[in-house]
Amino acid sequence: MSNLDRQPTPSVCGGRGFVVAEPVRELLSPRHVKIGESTEVRRLLPNLGRRMVGAWAFVDHYGPDDIADEPGMQVPPHPHMGLQTVSWLHEGEVLHRDSTGSLQTVRPRELGLMTSGRAISHSEESPRPHARLLHGAQLWVALPDAHRHVEPHFQHHPELPRVTAAGVNATVILGELDGARSPGTTYTPIVGADLALTAGTETALPLEPDFEYAVLSMSGEAHVDGVPLLPGSMLYLGCGRTELPLRALSDAGLMLLGGEPFDEELVMWWNFIGRSHDEIRQAREDWSTGTRFGEVKGYDGAPLAAPEMPPVPLKPRGRVR
Repeated sequence: MSNLDRQPTPSVCGGRGFVVAEPVRELLSPRHVKIGESTEVRRLLPNLGRRMVGAWAFVDHYGPDDIADEPGMQVPPHPHMGLQTVSWLHEGEVLHRDSTGSLQTVRPRELGLMTSGRAISHSEESPRPHARLLHGAQLWVALPDAHRHVEPHFQHHPELPRVTAAGVNATVILGELDGARSPGTTYTPIVGADLALTAGTETALPLEPDFEYAVLSMSGEAHVDGVPLLPGSMLYLGCGRTELPLRALSDAGLMLLGGEPFDEELVMWWNFIGRSHDEIRQAREDWSTGTRFGEVKGYDGAPLAAPEMPPVPLKPRGRVR
């Protein structure tokens, strides 16, 4: 799933000026965005006042949706550059196609990781037939300058390492948690983990004090560092933590997102992450003229047309907190 907004606003992201260097509890409310014919997402990043968490630059939460009599997810071919996409499901299936020739069905708690590098295009759709429910998250990771022009590629990891304790089952999606490391390729110090908590669990999760963190609620009701967190909301936690208290009032699903603060300043618009307005404008032109991003074969439908860009250039700049 990607940004299908027909009037996307350029976002200034990254840079240490956006980072809170101490522990905080900043509750982020989602923006509701319609995706395709039958899917609505709750967009948590970028958010007013909070653009990134480490290298995590985009977070959508969707479902659980009953799509038994609906087409489900239908995202036509569209371009990406300068980022990785992370597909993460709790229920349902998503069929991924891309311009490198990848064709893969991603299922619950399997990692679908696409590295756009210099340029890629892909589509995402619910298979036919498909499961009744669709529930998951789509996330982007910004690539640092040294690696943002790598060759595009797709990875599928059906088995991922887990960390278990009383009442907690954590699946390591990206990076490392408590000594367990994901096989997914990363380009910055980062962590992404799926946390399944049983009702009544009280525990503390080990953290890296140099990372900034956020927790996304997928299901159930849990308290994160004492803050009630309901599904579709996200709590930004800042830096400087060595552990994170968790308490589950019911069976609950959470996603832990974190990483070293992203030093570089970025411009993000539509499905592109770049370093300048001119770079983004060139990417839009390349997609519109059918160059650079390749072709997605096998999708039954036309590719997405690029929306119009705003006329005023937007330059990266920091913000002091």
